[in-house]
Amino acid sequence: MEIVPVALGARAYDILIGPGQLARIAGDLALLMAARRKVAVVTCPELARLYPEFLETLKADGALVCVTTVDGEKAKSPAELERLWEALAEAKCDRGAVVVAFGGGVVGDLAGFLAASYMRGVDFIQIPTTLLSMVDSSVGGKTGINLKAGKNLVGAFHQPKGVYADTALLRTLPEREFAAGMAEVIKYGLLADKALFEKLESLGALAYDHSALPGVIRRCCEIKAEVVRDDEFETKKEGGRALLNLGHTFGHAIENVAGYGEYLHGEAVAIGCVMAARLSQELGLVGADVVAATEKLCRVNKLPVRLNKALPLGALMDAMRKDKKVRAGTLRFVVLNRIGEAATRDGVSEELVMKLWREFGAL
Repeated sequence: MEIVPVALGARAYDILIGPGQLARIAGDLALLMAARRKVAVVTCPELARLYPEFLETLKADGALVCVTTVDGEKAKSPAELERLWEALAEAKCDRGAVVVAFGGGVVGDLAGFLAASYMRGVDFIQIPTTLLSMVDSSVGGKTGINLKAGKNLVGAFHQPKGVYADTALLRTLPEREFAAGMAEVIKYGLLADKALFEKLESLGALAYDHSALPGVIRRCCEIKAEVVRDDEFETKKEGGRALLNLGHTFGHAIENVAGYGEYLHGEAVAIGCVMAARLSQELGLVGADVVAATEKLCRVNKLPVRLNKALPLGALMDAMRKDKKVRAGTLRFVVLNRIGEAATRDGVSEELVMKLWREFGAL
């Protein structure tokens, strides 16, 4: 078991990384319920099918298990959130309740916002089940749901009380989902750790049982913990937590316009990271070698680097204008100064952005 602390004063918590944690988790939750605290576990249909014994154990101890009506991004909806609010109220969950997210990034975002908003805030525990959620979305306290206008436009900062990253859960993760998680891993190397990026280049395509994977997960968690500690609520005018959105301004637009589910989040982020590298090249910050290295590492890890079918340019630009990072009506991007160092950049012309979209397959 490896432990990565997230040092946030009174909101501090640990990320536990290692295989075989489900029995420990069940025991820890049983102790909470023995102390007369209501435990509500939010999961998705696929995980309910894959881990029925774990969930039945929790039910037997008194936990409320809530399964989303759908898998994927469509679960992050106002309607689904309202359904979960009502389920907790029906079960008489009070302010001492604990919401547990057992799932990937979608479940974590949804359950986290449920915890942040129910009774004006109850405790929250993350059990990430995907590589993407282990290295990124389960850490840092960002929660939210999607609107028709865009992704994660409604949400809150609500730190978990703990994160259990049971790497054994990755053995049931589909290959495409694992690859999507590698996009976030590559992102961390690009924005903060050249040595990590070079290590990924030397390792080739990773898999759930690769001996190097636990160390890679730990390093990503360390980087995110450092960034979150420095800028928990993303208030810095430059840099800070916004750097974690490398590739996401492009990626979120792709998800929104293509329709949630057409691209996995990590797939859209992979395309977005290559586009961010190209934008950085156009701005004179990096050379073509950085773009080529980013594209190659994505391809090695079975990630897309271009749109797989044309999307309308106007719709993509409209989606970007609704991005959370827009300031005073101006697009704001995360760019690369070099591999391992990123920065925020305002004032990028829309003409340049449209040029890049066309290069990557928009019409």
